[in-house]
Amino acid sequence: MMNRNRSGLSRRDALKCGLLGAAGMMMPGSASSIVRAATAPLHLKAKAKSVIQIWMWGGPCHLDTFDPKPAAGRDYTGPLNEAIATNANGVQINGALPLLAKQADKYSIIRGMTHGANGHETASYMVQTGRKAGERDVYPSVGAVVSLKKGYDAGYKGLVPPYIVVTSPQGRFSEAGFLGLPYRPFATGGDPRKTPFAVEGIVTAGISRERQENRRRLLNNLDSYHKLMPENELFKQVSTAEEQAYDMILGDAGQVFDLSKETEDLKDQYGRSTFGQSCLLARRLAEAGVPYITINYKGWDTHKKHFEIMNRKLPELDKGFSTLLKDLSQRGLLDSTVVWWGGEFGRTPKVKWDAPWNGGRSHFGHAFSSVIAGGGFQGGQVVGATDARGETVSDRPVYPADLIGSIYEQMGIDPNGTLPHPQGLVAKLTPTEADGFTLGGRLKEIM
Repeated sequence: MMNRNRSGLSRRDALKCGLLGAAGMMMPGSASSIVRAATAPLHLKAKAKSVIQIWMWGGPCHLDTFDPKPAAGRDYTGPLNEAIATNANGVQINGALPLLAKQADKYSIIRGMTHGANGHETASYMVQTGRKAGERDVYPSVGAVVSLKKGYDAGYKGLVPPYIVVTSPQGRFSEAGFLGLPYRPFATGGDPRKTPFAVEGIVTAGISRERQENRRRLLNNLDSYHKLMPENELFKQVSTAEEQAYDMILGDAGQVFDLSKETEDLKDQYGRSTFGQSCLLARRLAEAGVPYITINYKGWDTHKKHFEIMNRKLPELDKGFSTLLKDLSQRGLLDSTVVWWGGEFGRTPKVKWDAPWNGGRSHFGHAFSSVIAGGGFQGGQVVGATDARGETVSDRPVYPADLIGSIYEQMGIDPNGTLPHPQGLVAKLTPTEADGFTLGGRLKEIM
């Protein structure tokens, strides 16, 4: 069965007509009849409408961010040896994040994250799906599941795709898994710092709005078949598809990507880095009702010269993340938007000072931190703990499936439900202990 948009025109038909590029492929459409029939009804009341995931590509060190250990000594802290109080009673974070310290009442820190995997691909898959790598099936990521459950088949009306990654896909695994291509994210490409922000298939650098409109008029003037057969049903559908594609490029839908509509002062608050402006874009997308937005924040795989890199990255993180929380809150959006910060794992608490690492940190999946805010999650709390050096989880372990299941609940998605499987097999949204998984339980402490 071919995928069709609301007009009844299949993507294949539209492509044959030569009207749709990347923007056309983003038009609303169902997946297969198998997917539609197998989508389980919701049994939970949704507290959140959107998720903004800040994906810390490469893995941030918990000691340098949200689980400081100043007493552990230089071999563990390096120069980032200060813990500062936050505006949440009794909660401290690393002194390199003073702006986030002022927003701690809005987020909770999960210090007991663990899965034990130290490979990028394996750990990314586990954190994004809640599953073990190497199983028979490749499961979809959280974003793909939300796209299925909250996207077009569930009544999503936006022309902007329901699952967007800013700016490039995570790339460590197939985000859609066995759900297939319709549930992969739309990656914006480009750099939101630049004007215009060249969004893949929507905005082209050097092509003005006037030139786009002239191209449209030329296309219409050349459309002789449509003029000869104005009542032909296929050509009516082609016209509808064209309207949708150009609305993405020139209409209100495409304007959600236009950061020039924001004040210069707010841009400064977010920070003029790619990450800071990505956070601003994520707020605009959540405000437009996009169900799942990932900010792919690269640069955290710091095997060498870790602290030199942190001197650049931590101020960027502090400005962008803190302003995102403040901005969402001031606009009344935080209550309906989950903000999830974290990477595939942490980094080794003990610093490697010798050459060639020169103060580096390696991969570390035994203990790390995530942060969760908004969407019904309480702020100002800490869940779990690590030992005095941050090397092991000493209290309340939280596994990826625990966190993912908790996010699903806040989105009104039953984590005990099933996913459509191409071979008709039973595929659960989240695994259970009966499936051979070690779990710590959902985050009821902060839900």
